[in-house]
Amino acid sequence: MYNDKKLKELNIILPKAPDPVGAYVAYKKVGKLLFISGQLPIDLDGRMIKGKIGKNLTLEDGQKASKLCVVNILAQAKKAMDGDLKKIKNCIKITGFVNSSDDFVDQPKVINPASETLSTIFEDNGKHARAAISTNSLPLGVAVEIDAIFEIE
Repeated sequence: MYNDKKLKELNIILPKAPDPVGAYVAYKKVGKLLFISGQLPIDLDGRMIKGKIGKNLTLEDGQKASKLCVVNILAQAKKAMDGDLKKIKNCIKITGFVNSSDDFVDQPKVINPASETLSTIFEDNGKHARAAISTNSLPLGVAVEIDAIFEIE
């Protein structure tokens, strides 16, 4: 179950959910599922973490980026649920895309902070299936992009 006290404990402030910048929707509800489109590592000031992990960014930079992505996922989920994250029952799956060099092999470690954040906020219902995929490029040159699927009431 969602616990808003956990957001405060993690020092997370949810931003206004960003609008899509292309020919897609930011989220889509289908039956009891909520699909969140890929979210980028954009902070509260609108700055993005850009670059390639293993080249000009470190593992730690990537981990910070993945946490920002999940904060933006939560912002989209909150918007989709009319401001009430308690309507989310489970996190089913996230897919993390990591802009990384050919020799970088720690994509799962980059996505771990996103997974850990969801598990902390939603407790056992935040545990999810996951993929962590290396890619040679991401939109706007960002370091990480993550999408999500949730079960909703």
